[in-house]
Amino acid sequence: MNIQMYQPREQFQLHERSALELAGTTLSVERVLGILRRQWPLITAIIGGALALALVYLLTATPMYTANTRILMDTRQTQVLDKDTGVSALIDPGFVDSQVEIITSDDLIRSVVRRMKLTEDPEFNGSDPGLLPAIIGKVIGLFGSDGPASKERIERGTVAAVENNLKVERLLTTYVLSASFRSRDPDKAAQIANEIADAYIVGALDAKYQSTKRASEWLQQRSAELREQATASDRAVQTFKSQNNIVGTSRGLMNEQQLTDVNTQLIQARAATSEAKARLDRIDAISDKDLAQPTVTDALNNPVITRLRAQYLDLSAQYSDWSARYGKTHQASVNLANRMEELRKSIADEVKRIGDAYRSDYEIAKSRETSLEENLKNLVSQAGSTGQAQVKLRDLESAADTYRNLYNSFLEKQQQAMQNQSFPISESRIISTAVKPDRKSSPKTVLSLIGALFGGLCFGLGAAFAREMLSDVLRSPTEVEDEIGVKCLGVLPAIGSKQMGASRSRGSRSTDGAPVERSGQLSRYVIDHPFSRYAETMRNIKVSIDLARLSREVKVIGIVSSLPKEGKTTVSANFAHLTAFTGKRVLLIDGDLHTRSLTRELDPTAKTGLLESLKDPQSVGHHIRRSAETGLDFLPSFVVSRMVNSADIMASKAMADLLALLRNEYDYIVIDLAPVMPVTDAKAISHLMDAYVYVIEWGRTTRTALQESMSSSEGIQKKVLGAVLNGADPKMLKRIEGYKGSHYNAYYVEGA
Repeated sequence: MNIQMYQPREQFQLHERSALELAGTTLSVERVLGILRRQWPLITAIIGGALALALVYLLTATPMYTANTRILMDTRQTQVLDKDTGVSALIDPGFVDSQVEIITSDDLIRSVVRRMKLTEDPEFNGSDPGLLPAIIGKVIGLFGSDGPASKERIERGTVAAVENNLKVERLLTTYVLSASFRSRDPDKAAQIANEIADAYIVGALDAKYQSTKRASEWLQQRSAELREQATASDRAVQTFKSQNNIVGTSRGLMNEQQLTDVNTQLIQARAATSEAKARLDRIDAISDKDLAQPTVTDALNNPVITRLRAQYLDLSAQYSDWSARYGKTHQASVNLANRMEELRKSIADEVKRIGDAYRSDYEIAKSRETSLEENLKNLVSQAGSTGQAQVKLRDLESAADTYRNLYNSFLEKQQQAMQNQSFPISESRIISTAVKPDRKSSPKTVLSLIGALFGGLCFGLGAAFAREMLSDVLRSPTEVEDEIGVKCLGVLPAIGSKQMGASRSRGSRSTDGAPVERSGQLSRYVIDHPFSRYAETMRNIKVSIDLARLSREVKVIGIVSSLPKEGKTTVSANFAHLTAFTGKRVLLIDGDLHTRSLTRELDPTAKTGLLESLKDPQSVGHHIRRSAETGLDFLPSFVVSRMVNSADIMASKAMADLLALLRNEYDYIVIDLAPVMPVTDAKAISHLMDAYVYVIEWGRTTRTALQESMSSSEGIQKKVLGAVLNGADPKMLKRIEGYKGSHYNAYYVEGA
């Protein structure tokens, strides 16, 4: 079976990754569950702390009671003194929001404070702030104090305290304001809430009264000014009319009326003249005709002429009869003819008289027409000369009318303002009076506990994920394999005196009878606890090495770590004991010439060892100590003082010769080497090693240190057979491996 147990150089690459880059790794469901399994104590501790803080708060916080009153913005109340227009007034939403600021204003709160004497109340004047505020105040007082508080400062503090306990808001989109006040005393909460509402109503009335009063005073002053201006304008109009001989009538200016009347009279006069002229011409036309003809009578239609003509016709008929009977010379006929002539003359005289009368009427009408024409010409001339004056007059009259209208308008507004001042009405009214609350409003026990639980859960999860994401140490085989690209051979739990139990040393002795182990119980933990997880993980390491031996020679195995105190010495000793206990020939060499920790633990009395064997490889058997119980051979290291050329010794030809000799004698040669980062011994001997087992301290060794140590030696990189996490917290390990089920550790017997 050809199993490749390490990565070639071209496939083995170390990437420098920061904690922030690791934090950006994609989270999967499995990884989240793993984080929760590993960090649930932290999450639980934070949740418990949050609940404890919530309980402390609930126990120390002063119970507060909240009373609520509601105020309605109603503009219909202001329409009592106004005429009902049939249209309801709408309130601007900004007006309602402005009332919130008025209620919470300093002036209104100060009036309530003074009326109720809240500056003497310990709840608001700062003399009894409560436990937590008192502590905070003491801490702040350490950094300086302004001395004793003045009355003004106490009042400002009281106003601020009342404002902090007052909450005013608009209810949705309605015209209702909700004012809530918090206090330790429920009666006091209701009383102060009602006082604030009353102060707001009274303040609104007073503000309206003051506003109408100022408006009335201004309107009165302005009305007096407008009255004077209107009077002056009227006086200017009359003066201008007097100066320009302009007289006004009910129908307009007198000259305009005269011009109209004269023009009308002239038209009538011309008609009368034409009529008189026509009658005169008619009289003149018929004067030369026989006046006894019917046409004359018809033309004149005069009753005198008609009567005379009738008499004339009667006489003419009688004359004709008598002339025919008695002759024309008869005295009777002559008398009739004379009488007819007299009638004819009478008709002529009447026609002449009528003609004279018509002529007189014509002359009179003509004279009147001429007079009216002269008057019309004079009036027209006069109207043309006063045209500019009339233009200015109209301007003066317009200004006078404007001032008069303004005066009347302001006078009306003044009367309304005086009425409003005497009968002010507010747009607001209280629709819900604050009553004594029957239960406390804060602290809310259930809500506080739920909030603490939820907040603690959030902070706990955040802390857990931050701890995992920002952690620079390794805790799982997957992290090891992802970080350095080699297989993790197992996770060794931490072992100590509690895990050791009461077992005693079995008195192993060396080949010359000297004890190999006396107090080194940790180094033989796998022998004392063969069914423990620690021992089983060691067996897994041995199995991995045995699989690698199927494809290549793996006899010389170096146990290394990045830094000191990572447990490589304990791992080396236990691995060697376990392998030797199976019947294999195993040699354990203390290759750390700097600390010789393995020698101090297994054979602290040794006076010879590796250095003497390097001088004479054939005498190595005299320096090896053997365990009578497990059959493990141990080659200690003994130096009088720390050596400066330890790396040269480890990489020397003598070491190569010694290892070549030992290869023929042993199946496994396990060398506990010095850490990689502090010294170069492990790097120097890498060419003599067949494989390395890299020990990483669980939860302690940082990724940066691991990357630096691995990248510093190409020889170690090529020959790393696998890594092992050492010193894992058993409890944490159970949480990490919780996904394996509760029966996973059933095969392990830690106390056996």
